[in-house]
Amino acid sequence: MRRRKAPVREVLADPIYGSKVITKFINALMYDGKKSVATELMYGAIQAIEAKSSDKKGIEIFEAAMDNVKPIMEVRSRRVGGATYQVPVEVRPTRQQALAIRWIISYARKRSERTMVEKLAGELLDAANNKGASFKKKEDTYKMAEANKAFAHYRW
Repeated sequence: MRRRKAPVREVLADPIYGSKVITKFINALMYDGKKSVATELMYGAIQAIEAKSSDKKGIEIFEAAMDNVKPIMEVRSRRVGGATYQVPVEVRPTRQQALAIRWIISYARKRSERTMVEKLAGELLDAANNKGASFKKKEDTYKMAEANKAFAHYRW
């Protein structure tokens, strides 16, 4: 431990759904402090999801997507006697959420649809249905951890 830990800042729940996760998602989606733009994108994506899938609410699909993308295990680099090992470790819940948000947004931005609302809606729908790039990233992360199970005894 080098210095003191950074204090955890609590975010306010979003006004429409009362969810802190959506607020964090909007904050991660935001560019150059343009929160109103990010908010419109997020709510627009949720409405687009509701339009595409009539059986479930948009917020339920968003939560399902988040749960499906959260990684359980990941690898961390650890130096032991001049060699660097990829050591599998469990992911803390706060980091799971942060990674899921980051992955969904980054892969949504890389999609080929026309508007960001469509891209985000598409990525969230794919993630909720256990497909898409962000879900694949989670699977790949888990496979890496499984492949390096032999180095688990180097955990610190």
